[in-house]
Amino acid sequence: MSNVEKTLSIIKPDAVERNLDDQIKEMYINNGFKIVQEKKIQIEKLEAEKFYKVHETKPFYNELCNYLSSGPIIVMILEKVNAVLANRELMGSTNPKEAREGTIRKKFGISIDKNSVHGSDSPENAKIEIDFFFND
Repeated sequence: MSNVEKTLSIIKPDAVERNLDDQIKEMYINNGFKIVQEKKIQIEKLEAEKFYKVHETKPFYNELCNYLSSGPIIVMILEKVNAVLANRELMGSTNPKEAREGTIRKKFGISIDKNSVHGSDSPENAKIEIDFFFND
């Protein structure tokens, strides 16, 4: 029984700024993901705060929100069997230095903050995050 899921992926400001979006999308496609929908947007800090609400109590919350709203981002709905887990594996560790070879963050990430991509961490959050950006 195949468990086809959708997950949210964000190509973050550092990667968009460096024109890495096509290379990152190619990595998704080469790993069996289908890009169902995508759009390039710039969000306000207030929207970033809503999006990252789950991290509200963490010390890095404010910086995270400032960063996500600092430049254009590309939000995508990815689809694949077990998409959430598969995306997290392809993204690699939050810290690019600790990420496995061949992962997006190992290849393109600059730092823990500027790690090029975001991905949903559970099927439940994937639905919430997809609705956040694609609720039209």
